[in-house]
Amino acid sequence: MTVFGYTLSSEEHGPADLVRYAVEAEDAGFSFLSASDHFHPWVGKQGHSPFVWSVLGAVASSTSTIDLAVGVTCPIVRIHPAIIAQAAATTSVLSEGRFTLGLGTGEALNEHVTGESWPPAPVRLDMLREAVVIIRRLLTGETVDHHGTHFTVENARLFDAPDEGPAIILSAFGTNAAKMAGHLGDGVWGTAADAATVETFRDAGGSGPRYTQITVCWDSDQERARRTMQEQWPNGAMPGQLSQDLPTWVHFEQLAELARSGSDPTSVPCGPDPEPFVEAARAAEKAGFDHIYFHQVGADQPGFLKFWQNELGAALT
Repeated sequence: MTVFGYTLSSEEHGPADLVRYAVEAEDAGFSFLSASDHFHPWVGKQGHSPFVWSVLGAVASSTSTIDLAVGVTCPIVRIHPAIIAQAAATTSVLSEGRFTLGLGTGEALNEHVTGESWPPAPVRLDMLREAVVIIRRLLTGETVDHHGTHFTVENARLFDAPDEGPAIILSAFGTNAAKMAGHLGDGVWGTAADAATVETFRDAGGSGPRYTQITVCWDSDQERARRTMQEQWPNGAMPGQLSQDLPTWVHFEQLAELARSGSDPTSVPCGPDPEPFVEAARAAEKAGFDHIYFHQVGADQPGFLKFWQNELGAALT
């Protein structure tokens, strides 16, 4: 059975608004929330980047039934995996078990800020593998000592560990990451509605939930929605590895000028008609994803939530 969620876009909204939208999404009937973890927005026009763990704590305390997830956080450079484990444990306790921990290898945009070097992709994947082992051990409440290739943990214990640790869903940016999600994760977090990701995950022994996001822009005027998409979320048209390695929002703004000229705004569900939104969701389901969440681009989050409650939700469920 497919469940549908809503994106808390930390690149586009401040912390108080994110908490308010989370409450409204619960009231609108969404099954789960996915909060992005960014130190910087992709481009300056997006304008925000609150600390996701503070937001998740507030959301956990302000909601009562909706599941919540971080989709995804990086436990390898900017934040040590022991600290991610503590943050995840606290969020899980506050939400009374409604929390899911999404983990990935991150982007230089967010991770380079501490001055650490940005490792190549194979090294980042190996760091993530080690980080997952540390996090899982800490979430049990045991005292952990770890002296590994990339991380050291000494005499660490979470005194507020959850009764049952959250599911750990691993991002699948590339074939090797999808394989690792199958070996090590409790599920897979797709970067697009790509059937090959699910197939690779399953071939590697993976089971459990399969997450993917659909970026959309609801608006009563379709052309205005398309303009909002191009102006507010140009990074959606940027290809492949670039999104992992560019270090600042200024670089993304420069690349956005090129991306806009080659992008097709009609390929993204925009406007008031529910049919393109439904088609995108059905395509994601066909690709094998069962946790599908909508990222509404732009300021009109209340309009999209009403659209879900009055039209789109009924068309999909």
